[in-house]
Amino acid sequence: MIDDVKKYYNEAAEYEWNRLNNPYSKIEYNSTVYLIEKYFPKQGHILDIGSGPGRYSVMLLQNGYNVSLLDISSNELDIAKRKIEEADLKAEDYYCKSALELDSFENDTFDGILLMGPLYHLHGEKDRLKVLRDSHRILKKDGIALISYINTWGCLKSAVSEFPEVFKDTEHFQRYINGDLKFSPEESFTATYFTTPPLAITEVEKAGFNIVSYAGAESFLASLNIQMKNLYTYMPQIYENFMVAAVESCELSQYRDATEHLHIIVKK
Repeated sequence: MIDDVKKYYNEAAEYEWNRLNNPYSKIEYNSTVYLIEKYFPKQGHILDIGSGPGRYSVMLLQNGYNVSLLDISSNELDIAKRKIEEADLKAEDYYCKSALELDSFENDTFDGILLMGPLYHLHGEKDRLKVLRDSHRILKKDGIALISYINTWGCLKSAVSEFPEVFKDTEHFQRYINGDLKFSPEESFTATYFTTPPLAITEVEKAGFNIVSYAGAESFLASLNIQMKNLYTYMPQIYENFMVAAVESCELSQYRDATEHLHIIVKK
């Protein structure tokens, strides 16, 4: 399974950099930045686990943090290095390894951790808990982490426009409502794991973290991909107004349980 995930991200490296530029995914990016600015310490050492091509690492470096990047894909890290150098910035370290390989990091090392991506792909609870417990171990006391999962409840909404055909099997609806979904590379873009907010929060607490807050990255604009692209094209100011309102509302309970990307803010 790890090899499948590595292969996918090596092949999709450029796509991953560009993905957060599209009008819909910008909501996810801006909500994430909002949560980092709201909850993370104002300075310190950050480990970006599952950094991809470094979109968030660049932002963190620009804001004065010391940042190390870890990703399973060498191609993603090559892009991250290039983008960081182009911005005249310097990361502390780059680690090309799986999130399951955090053993070499010493206890109480980082002031903040981004764990965005790895838990999307680990089918086994044992593996996910290893990543979470290692993240807890290497985080300093009172350190903050942002932990992300893919949320089946939000995916159920997006399925209406993106992949409705899979619901010819009516039992599939209940699988999404129940969560804990494991897909093979043949069933999804690669090996993937989708869950629900209650299951994710329970898992994170089991690893020893204290929950500070949680948010839905797409907020009340979840699943409105086509509509947001149209607003961006034809009514850019109104698009921006919706963007700001969605970002500032991403932690509200009426929105956060039904978005594709679930962000859990935790403290050690």
